[in-house]
Amino acid sequence: MSAVNKSALFQKLPSTDEVLRRPEMQALTQREGHAAVAESIRAVLARLRQEIAWGEFDEKALTLAVGGLSAAVERELRQSLSYSLLPLINATGVILHTNLGRAPLAAAALERVQATAGAYSNLEFDLATGERGKRDVHVDRLFRKLLADESVDGHSVDGVSTIVVNNNAAAVLLALNSLAEGGEVIVSRGELVEIGGSFRIPDVMSKSNATLREVGTTNRTRIDDYERAINERTRLLLRVHRSNFEISGFTAQPGLEELVALALRRNLPLMEDLGSGALFDLRSVGINGEPGVLDSLRLGVDIVTYSGDKLLGGPQAGLISGRADLVARMRSNSLFRALRVDKLTYAALEATLLAYVKRDHDAVPVLRMMRVSKDEIGRRAEEIVSAIGPDQGKHLKLELVDGESVIGGGAAPSAVLPTRLIALTHGELSADELCARLRANVPGIIARVEEGRVLLDLRTVFPEQDANLTAALASLG
Repeated sequence: MSAVNKSALFQKLPSTDEVLRRPEMQALTQREGHAAVAESIRAVLARLRQEIAWGEFDEKALTLAVGGLSAAVERELRQSLSYSLLPLINATGVILHTNLGRAPLAAAALERVQATAGAYSNLEFDLATGERGKRDVHVDRLFRKLLADESVDGHSVDGVSTIVVNNNAAAVLLALNSLAEGGEVIVSRGELVEIGGSFRIPDVMSKSNATLREVGTTNRTRIDDYERAINERTRLLLRVHRSNFEISGFTAQPGLEELVALALRRNLPLMEDLGSGALFDLRSVGINGEPGVLDSLRLGVDIVTYSGDKLLGGPQAGLISGRADLVARMRSNSLFRALRVDKLTYAALEATLLAYVKRDHDAVPVLRMMRVSKDEIGRRAEEIVSAIGPDQGKHLKLELVDGESVIGGGAAPSAVLPTRLIALTHGELSADELCARLRANVPGIIARVEEGRVLLDLRTVFPEQDANLTAALASLG
């Protein structure tokens, strides 16, 4: 198309004010506001100008497009004013899926968040005295029940206390800055892990103004390596749990008992970054080798840092539990105020912890998903396949196969849970195209692909979502 023709087409486009004066736009403006409607008109007109510049319109096509401007503006406005953060159906079988928001909250946690968000609260107000209080008390009292003083029997501590910051990286930052600023922290080279989003433990440590003192090698570190590295500048011994990978083969790592004994002998605090941090005995669901918070404290670890939205099954938070005197130093650190959490996090965390205190583990979705049996998952999968019918559409094929669910979220990297999967194939759609169709469902359905098949694992699908999932599969025909 010549430049002259394009110029003529540009002139046929109405101005933003001309479109705004249309009766249907005036009605839309009264409903949604002038600014939002004007912005949508400008976006639609900009798109038309770009398409003219690309030579995609002749005069007839542009006339049609201009005639449909009002509808296009309404669509643009609807999209611009819609939510971006959406609920999804997680059919991947990854329980703690970081990209999908990790742990879904318990019903009681949602109720407490709603009640607290919609009214004033005693977040930092002592009802007994009528004076200013501390926000820590709402969950510290529950952590004290779950991590009782006898958990560290035999070690010289003042009890166990817990504070909350906004995530586990913040917990590590605050703990290192409070206990080792200006000094050295001894850590094994085999524990200098990278967590999600390319954040690395050494980088977090450097921000704390503590100096990293690496000992041992990537695959072998002994207790003597720690002891030889201790000097007058040493402030802390650090153990970082390899929560998202494993080292196997020719390896060596001192036991936590050895590190505790060394720390006591040299009068140094020992800190462990657990990452996930379970308050639930994972061995009861067949997951071994994943230490819990209580396990570490019982052995005499002074400070443990862990996440709230992983194995705990609560909101995003960084939790620091351990010796009350050391935790008090972190509470008085000015960084604590910068990293602290709000009333909604405390409300959700308090409700989650109460479920643990009551031993109502099935009330916590993450724990319930880990505890559900392969047979139960299989029965639900059979019901979905049966509901779609034996023909399963013209091109769609469904079959039930054995498979494995994983914990995810950087927790128990080698642990798997047996499950039953719905495997999908389609005569006219590839696996990637099937996944795209499922994602376009409302709510979107997220699956995984293996060996050219789309796999759906109901372990991470709430039973009340089964009907929506069934309808979406039936529509694939």
